[in-house]
Amino acid sequence: MARNHATPEGIIPFTAEEEAEWDAMEAAYAANADTRKAAQIREERNAKLAATDWTQASDVPQAVKDSYAPYRQALRDVPTQSGFPNQVVWPTQP
Repeated sequence: MARNHATPEGIIPFTAEEEAEWDAMEAAYAANADTRKAAQIREERNAKLAATDWTQASDVPQAVKDSYAPYRQALRDVPTQSGFPNQVVWPTQP
């Protein structure tokens, strides 16, 4: 698809050099899709961990701590899942 510049003088087509530069930028962006997705998943995982930090406080009953420990470990293990970052199975919160 031909690309264009919108200018006060009207629509001006990209030059061959501009098309090549744009193609290179799009390819670089696509090549980093998994990196961006992994960062997004890690942010979500970190938020889920932070939401359960209270379960590890010194005044929380040991039974609560013990019930959340496997869940928190499973959250930490999310990046090691075989389908990461495109297929993530989130653990179930107790």
